[in-house]
Amino acid sequence: MANVDGIAGEQLLNYIQRIERLEEEKATIASDITDVYREAKGMGFDTKIVRQLIKLRKMEPDDRQEQEALIESYKIAIGMG
Repeated sequence: MANVDGIAGEQLLNYIQRIERLEEEKATIASDITDVYREAKGMGFDTKIVRQLIKLRKMEPDDRQEQEALIESYKIAIGMG
């Protein structure tokens, strides 16, 4: 491959091919995740709650506590608590 207008064609093609492979892997992983959610649902778990728990587990403990306190305050403010 040639350099055209200062663009290294071979290097660019390598980046594109790497991204394409990663996109394929990402699609496979997304499908696997969907399968696990389906399996959890089949065992009687509420997948909306499972998703929320996963989101909470990704958070730092301080951030999670702050969010939970804010939610509780908002619930009280609108008469839910």
